Amino acid sequence: MSRASSQITGQQEKLIAYACRVPKEQPPRPEPLDPPMVPFALAGMAAWALAGLVLLVFFRDWLTAHDHQDWLWTCLAGFLWGFPGLAVMMRHDANRRRRRAGR
Repeated sequence: MSRASSQITGQQEKLIAYACRVPKEQPPRPEPLDPPMVPFALAGMAAWALAGLVLLVFFRDWLTAHDHQDWLWTCLAGFLWGFPGLAVMMRHDANRRRRRAGR
């Protein structure tokens, strides 16, 4: 028996062994999650707004003393960037409703 034929036989044995381990019928795949996204955008905006208000009301003196006023600007930017995100999520949810109505 030549070396090439023994390699083919070895590869065939591996394929046969693999085929024996693979189940014949695969279980059905679960539906992918497709939750409404607008609440996530609103929650993110609320989190940035709340963080900014807490910093502004309770830590303004500390922020000024330690030269960290840019934290307030970061909260404002996070809140404002939430509006384009909200618009995108509203569009996503509209497409989601349209997809589900077509089923």
